[in-house]
Amino acid sequence: MSKHVIGLVLIDAPHSALNNAGTEASQATENIVVVKTLRKGNQTYPYVSGQAWRNWWRTTLGEEFNWELSPIERDKKIAFTAADPILYDDDDVFGYMRAVKKETLTRLSPLKTSPLIAIEPQRPTDDFGVMARHEGDPVPYEHQFYSCVLKGVFSLDLNAVGAFWNVNKTGYKNITDTHIPTIELTGGQQADEKSPWVLPQDTRLRRCCQTLEALPLLSGGAKLTSHLTDVTPKLIILSVLNGGNHPFMNVMVERDGQGELSLPALRQVIADYEDRFLDSVYIGRREGFMDELDESLQQVAADGLVVYDSPNKVVAQLAAGLSKHFGGE
Repeated sequence: MSKHVIGLVLIDAPHSALNNAGTEASQATENIVVVKTLRKGNQTYPYVSGQAWRNWWRTTLGEEFNWELSPIERDKKIAFTAADPILYDDDDVFGYMRAVKKETLTRLSPLKTSPLIAIEPQRPTDDFGVMARHEGDPVPYEHQFYSCVLKGVFSLDLNAVGAFWNVNKTGYKNITDTHIPTIELTGGQQADEKSPWVLPQDTRLRRCCQTLEALPLLSGGAKLTSHLTDVTPKLIILSVLNGGNHPFMNVMVERDGQGELSLPALRQVIADYEDRFLDSVYIGRREGFMDELDESLQQVAADGLVVYDSPNKVVAQLAAGLSKHFGGE
């Protein structure tokens, strides 16, 4: 069964417009830039799309870890990357689909993410501005922003990183025959005809570790010139799980319109999946964010259920021990 690094992150967005839905007509101005929101019942929740979050993540890996990002090509109305997961780390981790000249290569991303969704209802604020630096009448404009905490979950399939199929079957045609000599030159191999081609362990480990180590360095989002937001996780829960479930998904609950971390739910998850966790459960919290949780999390750590520290330190600690989860498919 595949081993997955699973994680839950909370991102503080106190004055933000991180992902916009475009323009809409407004009574006050000719148009308004609106943020992305979804509805649950009668309530509104701002969100950041999974695509936007993944773009921050990929860009950070390029800027902070010198990943040479796969070049984008365009053919009429479609665009695609080079689809070369041997040369380009991001093609490996983030996946691709490339269909040209009757040949289609697809790779399901080993890194899977949810959207980042507000943990409690929030009605975006309409902000009015005016451009008046020119001669003549001022030009009014309008945009939205919000103040909330965004929750997202992710998983990273450790077995899938650096492992590529060359089978003429939908979802299993990751590479072509022309990629195989390059894999062999790197020291990669195929165990047998029913197995994927696998890159050397040090390459796979580096890609996995750096993907995780990018989390405390994330940067990105819209409207940063006037709504600068630090999008690094302020609270993070991490572990390695045997299987693809995501038991941390529901430990954040909403009570009376307020989002909170449910310690009973967390304790239950740890107990129920005790035989599936392959590593410690790590919880990182930034001082100044949800400080009311500190005493309770200290107690959970004292009970031996979790490792509790800052987000940067728990990410580094999990990444440092990731090598023990390689060495078997």
